[in-house]
Amino acid sequence: MRVDGSLAEGVDPGRSGSGGGSEYAAAWQRVKRRLRAELGEDIFASWFARLELQDVTGDVARLTVPTRFLKSWIESHYLDRVLANFRSEAEGIESIEVGVRGPMAQPRAPVAVVKPAASLRPPVASPPMEAHEPERAGRAEGAADLSGAPLDPRLTFESFVVGRSNALAHAAAERVAGHEGSTPLYNPLYFHAGVGLGKTHLLHGIGHAAKSQGRRVIYLTADRFMYGFVNALKTQNALAFKERLRAIDVLILDDVQFIQGRSIQAEFGHTLNALIDAGRQVVAAADRPPTELESLDERVRSRLAGGLVVEIGTLDEALRATILQSRLEAVRATHPAFEVSPAVAEYVAKAITANGRDLEGAVNRLLAHATLTGAPVTLETAETAIRDLVKNREPKRVKIEDIQKLVASRYNVSRSDILSERRTAAVVKPRQIAMYLSKVLTLRSLPEIGRRFGGRDHTTVLHAVRKIEKAIGEDAALSDEVELLKRMLQD
Repeated sequence: MRVDGSLAEGVDPGRSGSGGGSEYAAAWQRVKRRLRAELGEDIFASWFARLELQDVTGDVARLTVPTRFLKSWIESHYLDRVLANFRSEAEGIESIEVGVRGPMAQPRAPVAVVKPAASLRPPVASPPMEAHEPERAGRAEGAADLSGAPLDPRLTFESFVVGRSNALAHAAAERVAGHEGSTPLYNPLYFHAGVGLGKTHLLHGIGHAAKSQGRRVIYLTADRFMYGFVNALKTQNALAFKERLRAIDVLILDDVQFIQGRSIQAEFGHTLNALIDAGRQVVAAADRPPTELESLDERVRSRLAGGLVVEIGTLDEALRATILQSRLEAVRATHPAFEVSPAVAEYVAKAITANGRDLEGAVNRLLAHATLTGAPVTLETAETAIRDLVKNREPKRVKIEDIQKLVASRYNVSRSDILSERRTAAVVKPRQIAMYLSKVLTLRSLPEIGRRFGGRDHTTVLHAVRKIEKAIGEDAALSDEVELLKRMLQD
């Protein structure tokens, strides 16, 4: 079906080409580069990295993805954007089809086709095409999507190592998990931290503790929530999906920053409101505070920020040493001959500063050395084993607000000047430098950066980035100035 509801008619076979020919293949690579620049690395990697050009027949470009979920998501949210970019890069392309590649895909199953005049609407809900009994198969698949992700039996409160940086988060998690009153204490409870600092461990700990009290718990990652909702629409189970979520006692949602799409965000917001208003506990986690989740709807951000927001800080050396010791003791339970001297343990705890996952990786490498070579673990072998973990330390997370404030101070303008519509040379240059630094020092997409700079269009940001890149290559003094700003922001 076409997005505008009309049936896909046959196209002129006179301009077909396998794989789109070299001309179309080159155009498709340019399209992907444009999508990456427009949407940002995170969104591109999530939804477009595995989108491939199959062929071009007449004026129709056929694209493929490996899963039905990716197909549905791209059709629902990005098909018009892909078509617009393709038409800009290749003459004669008037519509796009998206199919699923692989042995399970039907070679000519109906696919979504978008025309330039078509308005973007969610695909018509329908059961999977390959099901022999669509209605019954759809119900079974929809029911499976509502079960939530399994809780890891290793991630409990008992195995969580408490230190200065995570003590408040741990106390809040235990209090929420053990609360027996009719009204939740902190709702929602929201954790934010970088990778490997214990967010997911605390979420699973809450899930285990709440389940042990007989409470109904669902733990979902953001992608599982999105898949469940999209699939519920396709299988005509949207009402059952909503009712299942709203009938639980505790909803635990991880990686909130990855929730994308207007309809899914709207449903997420409705679910939050329904659960919180009904006195059900909501626990969420992300890599940044709610106020910095620019891709989320403002009302959802406000609701998430309305409860208790707790940041889990970086691991200090004492906490790293304690975590490392607990990992070593766990390994020795199954490998009694594995020994690591206090000097080696101290070196590892000092050298690896990024997160707990790297500490666990270091223990695994030391164990591999000991078991494969039969030699004792020395400082020299430890240095060799964990060299890349030390080299790839996680850089400081830089905020766009910090960039704007620092650049404004260095160039004797105000932050409000940078966000304003003023176009004097004294303001334009620092504004463009701030946009450039925002692109190279943060993971924010061009549209997100534009919104943070007074609601500007992404093309304005792209122009600024390219202009500063060119100027840096031609002006050594400016290059030194920008490098200094980078160091000041990252130190």
